[in-house]
Amino acid sequence: MKEQQTESIYLGASQVCVSPLGVGTNFWGSNRQADPGLQPVLDAALEMGINFFDTAEVYGFGGSERTLGQFLPSAGQKVVIATKFFPMPWRLGKSNLDAALRDSLERLHVAQVDLYMIHFPIPPVAIETWMEALADAVEAGLTQTVGVSNYNPEQMARAHAALSKRGIPLACNQVEYNLLKRGAERSGLLALCRQLGVTLVAYRPVASGLLAGKYTLDNPPQGWRGRLYNRQLLARVQPLIDLLRHIGSVHGGKTPSQVALNWLICKGALPIPGATKVEHMRENAGALGWRLADDEVAALDRASAKI
Repeated sequence: MKEQQTESIYLGASQVCVSPLGVGTNFWGSNRQADPGLQPVLDAALEMGINFFDTAEVYGFGGSERTLGQFLPSAGQKVVIATKFFPMPWRLGKSNLDAALRDSLERLHVAQVDLYMIHFPIPPVAIETWMEALADAVEAGLTQTVGVSNYNPEQMARAHAALSKRGIPLACNQVEYNLLKRGAERSGLLALCRQLGVTLVAYRPVASGLLAGKYTLDNPPQGWRGRLYNRQLLARVQPLIDLLRHIGSVHGGKTPSQVALNWLICKGALPIPGATKVEHMRENAGALGWRLADDEVAALDRASAKI
């Protein structure tokens, strides 16, 4: 077993230092309301050395930001907060981003976030205009660094070039990336991130639970997951789940989720799995402190390519 580097990493060429695995908070809070019951989850994450929390103004219509904002004063240590601006089509100028960021800061009860991102590259406003607004936010001291989310290679290259003109690095591009969604590799996005020094932040890193191995033909998912993951897909994915289990057993009993997260770390990505319970957080943290061998990464590549 290879030893995993457990030290913090930098987001791109920025000075923002984070744990090599973060926490997605899409389901923290709802209907604009905070969820105080999640305090133990944040405490557990910090206890295990995970300090990077990803949120957005649209998560729970601000409820996610309010939840984090409640917890930060009592955290007892540095919590790295990333949030996002959603460029609705009626948001047509830089002043809209400035106002949205200030609203996010108010919900989070902080004067500055560590990372502020554009959530989607939605027209009609040009990418360059939003990058100018992000650069203005950095210079105003409202965010330490900036990034994008769901940008393809060409869009990310434009964002990087626009920020470079202002002397500001593009810290990250947050995209869906996991063993079942490898478009970041096929499109050249992952390679471009490496070339430009941009961190690829991977959301849905265990495919909304499918890679955890808990769903089978005898135990299919319910609700929206059941509509997303039909019986045919469940059948096709089982050989990959079996391989994840086998590799996990070689590494001292790691779970399929932990192996899938470690695979992403080996690819150079920063996964941000969701966690709404302490046991979820502890399981996610089990992806750290060890590393897959190169041949294991290759075997998982081959198995996922067959699905």
